[in-house]
Amino acid sequence: MLWLVLYLPRLAREVFPSLCAPSAIVSHERIVAVDEAAASAGVTSGLRLAEAWALLPGLVVQQRAVEREQAALHRLACWAGSFTSEVSLAPPQTLLLEIAGSLRLFGGAEMLFRRVVAGCREQGFVPQAALAPTPLAAQWLAWAGDDRLCLEIGELGARLAGLPVEVLALSAEKQACLSRIGARTLGDLLHLPRAGLVRRLGVELGNDLARAFGMLPDPKSRFVFPEHFVERLELPLPVDSAAALAFAGRRLIMALAGWLAARGRGVSRCVFEFEHVGDGRRQPATLLALAFSGATRDGERMLRIFSERLQGLVLAAPVTVIGLRADASEKLPGHSANLFGERSERTANESVTALIERLQARLGEESVHALSAVAEHRPEKASQRIAAGLPAGGKVHSPLSANPVSAGSFPGPRPLWLLSKPRSLREQSGLPQCGGPLRLLAGPERIESGWWDEAEPDALGDVRRDYFIAISMREEWLWIFRNRVGWFLHGLFS
Repeated sequence: MLWLVLYLPRLAREVFPSLCAPSAIVSHERIVAVDEAAASAGVTSGLRLAEAWALLPGLVVQQRAVEREQAALHRLACWAGSFTSEVSLAPPQTLLLEIAGSLRLFGGAEMLFRRVVAGCREQGFVPQAALAPTPLAAQWLAWAGDDRLCLEIGELGARLAGLPVEVLALSAEKQACLSRIGARTLGDLLHLPRAGLVRRLGVELGNDLARAFGMLPDPKSRFVFPEHFVERLELPLPVDSAAALAFAGRRLIMALAGWLAARGRGVSRCVFEFEHVGDGRRQPATLLALAFSGATRDGERMLRIFSERLQGLVLAAPVTVIGLRADASEKLPGHSANLFGERSERTANESVTALIERLQARLGEESVHALSAVAEHRPEKASQRIAAGLPAGGKVHSPLSANPVSAGSFPGPRPLWLLSKPRSLREQSGLPQCGGPLRLLAGPERIESGWWDEAEPDALGDVRRDYFIAISMREEWLWIFRNRVGWFLHGLFS
């Protein structure tokens, strides 16, 4: 096993992004966390509030909100699902990821470690990270700020020996006891007789040391990824430009992608909710739905659609909180990569799907559609609009084909472009005219059908037409027909 630990020493402060600097979080009149401006002035965790104000009179303070910290840790756990489904929480400030099974997917331990740390920073948190074969050893290394990778259990003795005894988080009484016997580091502690150490400080300390070195099992409760994804994010400042919401939206989308990856599922739709405050009053939230042509858990794909939709969004008032929810998800199995890295059919399908989604986001969902063949002789009724996108297992090179019932019932060629309404043509000397006389190349093809809906309102009704393929003076290939009224242009060949 290999554990990557993210320790968030400033989490209590980071969940209040709108606080002005210098600022600190307090609990029971003591400083819990500070920002960089306060830290540079000498304000540290554990300091009494009165002492902190004496050092920095302009210090802005905020009472600690444990529920906010839990919600932030929950969102970060969902985000971590992109790297592993083996996620555990160690409240109030620590997240544990078991990553041994993910190393090959991300290019090894060092590459994965860098990606996780960088991603955690993108989520708005500054972590102290560590990697070790046991969870407790990784926690101690992270607490001490030692981010050098420890991949083998045999390295733990040398790596842990130099850590201060404060990583054990003992009570003040036990810390004083260690100080009296001269134990400043874990190495000092390990040189003491175990029986005397247990007698003075308790059995649990001995067990912790055994767990850290892998001599005792240390099972961790797995984080249970929720059935539905619902997350909110407070913005540092009110935002009155829709484009400026992309940064905060990215954090929520990547958390959604991690949640989906851990659960092996995808979504075809998710909804952003932008909460407003204007004139000191809360206003109705603005909803922005993202729809995809097929189930996905690709965060970058979601981000592209989100960016497109933001371009046309007008905010009624500045946004202070952004939320994202995905109520309906569906199973989405993974895909195997090709042995030699060729461009696969799946890759081609995803390119078409991405194009469809971008067009829908830019032009509107109703403006982009596909066509499906219908078992009908009349050209106007031979196809119908359907939702754009590839069907399950569809292939981009598959042509639009007729329903099996009507396969083979179209003996003649059909034009790529069919006019919405046939256009009347003049006739001169027995020949149809369209920018000059037309030359008939093929035909006639009799189409006679539709008597069953002749009496229905707005229906096409019965038609009796003789279709021809004609060529114009400009070398245009046209699809025309003649009926008892005259000549009509109905379609154009490409």
